[in-house]
Amino acid sequence: MRLFKLLVIGVIILCGLSFLLSLLFPSTAVVERTGVINAPIDTVYAHVSNLRAWDAWNPWTRPDSTATLVYSDPAAGTGAWYSWEGKLNSGKVTILDSAPGKGIHYLLDIKGVRPVSSGIELKPSADGKGTAIFWHQEIKLGLLPWWKLRGFVADKIYGPVMESGLTKLSQVCEHR
Repeated sequence: MRLFKLLVIGVIILCGLSFLLSLLFPSTAVVERTGVINAPIDTVYAHVSNLRAWDAWNPWTRPDSTATLVYSDPAAGTGAWYSWEGKLNSGKVTILDSAPGKGIHYLLDIKGVRPVSSGIELKPSADGKGTAIFWHQEIKLGLLPWWKLRGFVADKIYGPVMESGLTKLSQVCEHR
């Protein structure tokens, strides 16, 4: 019985120390990717601000091949949204702010997961012939240690997918 009590006390102390140590970790994870697209800024903005155009380039538009998508009317600009319902999950993307020639900020809300604040910012490239693009996501991790540990691998998990999306966006915009 005494061994059992010591084991329980040890587990409680270990959990408490893990939680206290996790308070030192950041409570948000930021994933960012940049690129240059050899297309006018208006062309890139048209594909970024119109949620119906996301299917051609955004790797997260249809997270589940069985998902049913529903779009707002209009599906572009501030306040536009789309939602999906699938076997794996459901969620909604809402454009919070949209400025022609500058980009968008949007909220990704997946059922059972904390909302992700994201943005795609545009500006003329250094040579003035293309569009520089900056895609960022800020993921709120919360206070629980196992969620905070996810923040350390967020860039490795989401970064390559974002790079793939930027490559597809570049192909779509440049071959227009």
